[in-house]
Amino acid sequence: MKKSTLSLLAAAAMAVHGAALAQVELKLGHVGEPGSLFQTSADEYAKRVNAKLAGKVKIVNYGSSQLGGDKELIQKLKLGTVDMAVPSTVMTSEVDQFGLFELPYIVKDRAHMARIEKEVFWPSMAPETEKKGLKVLAVWENGYRHITNNKKPIKTPEDLKGIKLRVPEGKWRVKMFQEYGANPSPMKFSELFTALQTGVMDGQENPFTQIYSAKLQEVQKFLSLSGHVYTPAYLVVGSKKYATLPADVRKVLEDTARETQAFVYATAAKEETELLGKLKAAGMQVNEVDKNAFIAASKAIYDDFGKEVAGAKPLIDKAVALGK
Repeated sequence: MKKSTLSLLAAAAMAVHGAALAQVELKLGHVGEPGSLFQTSADEYAKRVNAKLAGKVKIVNYGSSQLGGDKELIQKLKLGTVDMAVPSTVMTSEVDQFGLFELPYIVKDRAHMARIEKEVFWPSMAPETEKKGLKVLAVWENGYRHITNNKKPIKTPEDLKGIKLRVPEGKWRVKMFQEYGANPSPMKFSELFTALQTGVMDGQENPFTQIYSAKLQEVQKFLSLSGHVYTPAYLVVGSKKYATLPADVRKVLEDTARETQAFVYATAAKEETELLGKLKAAGMQVNEVDKNAFIAASKAIYDDFGKEVAGAKPLIDKAVALGK
């Protein structure tokens, strides 16, 4: 009897220990507010992974910059204190080649982006992230960016002269708006609403999903449909810690990340029309821009990127060719 009791206790202890080993919690951080495409994408991904790896892995999402802004999240991925993140523009600060997606009007539409992803991103750009201690699991979306401000409608680059414009933490966005004549300043997304509300910044540029979910329509009057840059988002992990996960778990995480892209793209396309309507209904004054004028003013950005970044010219040429 005594032996039987000990066996049962040992079995129970092993079961508890096994359960503790089996359930791995992965923290996924992003800067998106509730209702943003970042949040919707991360939640859908977590739902799918948690169903497939129930009892083995649980992804827990932390949005609204709870785990830090984009730069902090990248550093925490490298340190292993955050497991996954969904950065966008900030990746240009880690890998120079990511500046390709900072070039104005280079991505025509999502079908073009899919071709760039397959023929340029995965073969030439993704491997560079691993040299920085990072690994991209999938390409998702942040979206087409548009300009908002409190001064006047922006129709040509000349209209931006003197506008204090918040931009993300990436040098090519700063260079672009300097070329257009604005006064751009990099700033964390979490600080943006207050900066616009207090007049520290006159305007900013973001996709509809970020504008609406962060309630920027409450502190911005004009929305100019520039669509100047299409920004991908990337599901990224820290290479060192990620390598400690079992191979079968990594396969599910990667396969599911890429599968989720179709959901992300479909959601983004649907929201574009809906959110523009909501922003108009909120009282924003919406105008079209002279895109040819913006394209003409963008030539120097292409030239600088081609000169400053090693191997950039072939990437530009390939991406442009894929859009024809």
